[in-house]
Amino acid sequence: MATIKIKQIKSKIGYPIDQKRTLRSLGLRKISQVVEVEDSPSVRGMIRKVHHLVTVVE
Repeated sequence: MATIKIKQIKSKIGYPIDQKRTLRSLGLRKISQVVEVEDSPSVRGMIRKVHHLVTVVE
């Protein structure tokens, strides 16, 4: 299956706990960290929820 690379571009400090947990479930802990996850509707939803904190790397 296809994969997506996601990069955290902004700190999670000051954001609600559900957004912090979403970043953690995506595997992101640090700014500028890049993770590769499977492309699925649930992952797309998580990216949409924290779109202001992450970017999709091509």
